[in-house]
Order: sequence, then C-alpha cells, then structure tokens
Amino acid sequence: MTLSLAQLSRECGVRFGTSGVRGLAEEMTDELCWSYTRAFLQCVAPTAQRVALGMDLRPSSPRIAKACAAAIKAHGAEVVNVGVLPTPALAYFALHYAMPAVMITGSHIPFDRNGIKFYSAQGEISKADEQAIIAAHVMRAKTFSCPPGAVNDQALYLYQQRYARFFPQGFLQGTRIGVYQHSGVARDLLCSLLSNFGAQVIPLGRTEDFVPVDTEAVSEATARQGQQWAEEHRLDALVSTDGDADRPLLGDEHGTWLRGDIVGLLCARYLGARTVVTPVSSNTAIELCGWFEQVIRTRIGSPFVVAAMEDGLQKGLPGVVGFEANGGFLLGSDILREERILRALPTRDALLPLLALLALAKERAVTLAGLQAELPERFTASDRVENFPLQVSQALLTRWVEKPHAFKQALGLPDHTTIDLTDGLRMILTDGRIVHVRPSGNAPELRCYAEADTAEGARELVRESIQALRAQLLG
Repeated sequence: MTLSLAQLSRECGVRFGTSGVRGLAEEMTDELCWSYTRAFLQCVAPTAQRVALGMDLRPSSPRIAKACAAAIKAHGAEVVNVGVLPTPALAYFALHYAMPAVMITGSHIPFDRNGIKFYSAQGEISKADEQAIIAAHVMRAKTFSCPPGAVNDQALYLYQQRYARFFPQGFLQGTRIGVYQHSGVARDLLCSLLSNFGAQVIPLGRTEDFVPVDTEAVSEATARQGQQWAEEHRLDALVSTDGDADRPLLGDEHGTWLRGDIVGLLCARYLGARTVVTPVSSNTAIELCGWFEQVIRTRIGSPFVVAAMEDGLQKGLPGVVGFEANGGFLLGSDILREERILRALPTRDALLPLLALLALAKERAVTLAGLQAELPERFTASDRVENFPLQVSQALLTRWVEKPHAFKQALGLPDHTTIDLTDGLRMILTDGRIVHVRPSGNAPELRCYAEADTAEGARELVRESIQALRAQLLG
C-alpha cells in the first residue's frame, strides 16, 4: 500500500515554507515526518548509503527525529546521528562527506511548531526538489519510529574548526562579549569559540524552555533586555542566534540589536565579496554603499538565494555571497583572506557574520556602532500580524496588486513611484520610503517591512502599516 504525500500533507496542514517543511508539532505526526523523509530520499538521494540527522532543542524535536531515523533505515541507509547542533554545522558536515542530511528544526517560529529541512549531498534542496517530494507516493511502513542511535560529535568539531582556523588567533583580546544563550543550539559553541579568540565571555539568559527568537522581528522586551545587559555588564558586544543558529543576532556596545541585512552587508565587506545575492526585502544601502560589483535581488527564502548564487557562479561571477534580511549568511565562493581559506557553505549561517563583524570592528579600530555609522543612511524595520490566515492574506494581496490605490488607501500611504512584485507587494513611495507586505512561508502570519531615511521613520511606517493590516483582518 502506498501513501500520497500531497494528500497526507493536506490532511495534517503541513507544507513546505520558504525553507523546509513547517507546521504545528502536533500535526507533524510520526507518519507524516516518516513519509516526507522517505520521499526526500526516494526523489533526491535514491542511492544514499549514509544520511546525517540533526535537531534543535524544541521539545518535539526528539520525537520527530525518531520518525526520520525510521524512514532513513527503511530506505536501507545508515543513520549518522549528529545530535543537537546548528543547522549550518550539519550542512557543512554533509557537504564534507558528500552525504544527504535531515535537520529537525522550526528555526525561529513558536515552540508549538516545528519543521524538517533537507539537504542533498550538494547542499540545500531546490524548489523543484520540493515539488517532486510533495508529489511522491511512498510505501506504507510497519513502524514510523525508531531510535537514531549514538551521537557522532564530528560534525560539531568540524564546524568549530572551520572558524577557529579562519579568524586570527586572539583577535578578541580585551573584548567583553555577552552571549544571550536562551535555548539556541549554538549557545555553548559560541562561548567556547569567543573565549578561545581571547574574549571575556558573559553567558546570559540561558533557559531550558524553548524561546522562539526571531532575528528579523526582535521583540520590544528583547530590545530592552539587550540595552540593560550592555549597561550592566559593560559589554563591547552582545551575540546570539535563533533556535537552530542559522540566523545571527548581534548587539552593539549599547545593546542595540543590528538589523540582519546590515550584519550581512558588513560581513560581505569583511570577506571582500564582489557579488552579493539578497532578497528584495533587504536594505537598499547594499547598492548605495558602492562596495560590490553586482547586487542580485531575489524572492525571500534561502532556496531562491542559493539558486541565484549557483546561477552567478555558473556565469563566472567572482566572490559570490548571499544573505537575507534575517542576517543568515550564505557563502557561495571560497574566500581567501590573509592566506587563510574559508570554504564555501551555501546555506544560512549565524556564526560567520557574528565573528566577521567583531573582526571588522577590531581591524578598523571602531565600535560596532561605528561600523554602522559608515553606511548610507537607510534604515529598515519589520513586524508581523500573527494568526493571519494564508488564504486571507493571499486574497488581499491579489486585490491590492490589481488595484494599488486600494493598498495605499488601506495603509494610509501617499503616492508611489514604483511597485515591485518580486515577492508580495513592495511599494516605493514618492518621499523615498518603502513599504512591503507578504505572507510568511513558515506560519500563518502577514509580514510587513519598511525602509526610510531614519530609524524612527522606518519603525513608525511599520507600526502604522501593522495597525492597518490588523484592521483589514478584523474587517
């Protein structure tokens, strides 16, 4: 008897988002997770003999890992259980040994949700791979769960050595750095790396309960906490990540969290990148700074960034990197810096941009706030309306694309000069401000992005737009 993955997904309400399969943890049944993993191997890695399996610290992750392990064994492959670790560490390990990989993580979304991210032996799967997986039929199993086996700690070691060998020894001597640990999988690794580079590390905010940290929409409570910690502990920097450490969170000496696209921009500068690939929602300072030969804009989601990087590499473009507005950094080309080589890792990574900005500030003998002061004065902000049904947001966007004046009227916006439909609806206003709305690919949320010449102007535009969007939902 075969199972239709498309039908099973509809029944459970689980689907591919911007990156990976996502859904409510209770709806991600053992049967569903087994079926997705089996379909992935069947469609993308049919000859795989070994498959790496990792997970984050969500309470539902161990159960889902057992279902995925059962599917790997049903495929006739060996489970290489790398345990709890950052998603980019799993990806680096899989690339190193040319094996497919499965990561159990919901990244930054609430703890009652979870997800599965798939990697082929060459890296992240494509949107075409996702379509093949969802269309698959798989043989029904007798059991959908089994233990993944003993943990192999080599993946975490390789990932740590990747950065220990690239950044200068002792470059953080004399620096006080706070590590906001919460429930992130990189919390101990970050402390270890920073200490080994000479920093005085102050661990902060560790919890055994899962905390969904969204680096693209930092809460007011987290913003206040960062400022308090910086003052209390006299910090030079404050570092953290989201749950699976593929998105960085970096605070300056005042405890002010840097926007992810600014972190990506400055990381690209440190690495000497020449070609930057980034989604349409990232800050336009990337073009205005003039540091890069080419900037390529994509839809939101790492698969689109990866695809554009691959296209650029095939065309012979030099120094290719990518990053998203959430700060996740993707390295498309090998980087040579002061006779040290950093190998390509074309998946979102949090540790590289965190270390790169700390190193750049040291090299330029400025603070993290000073690094930002060198950039064009363009500021972004973002927020989201939660519990916004996907069908409602899609219907609104369809109407607004057809009638832009209705969008301006709903959000109380002035006239516009340009509309960009790369992903959602992005409107450039006559006064130079930008407002952009799109449904989330990971949860029932409607996201709103804004850009202006001042930080307060961007925040105010988001606040006003969010209020208007909530009114649309209630209406």
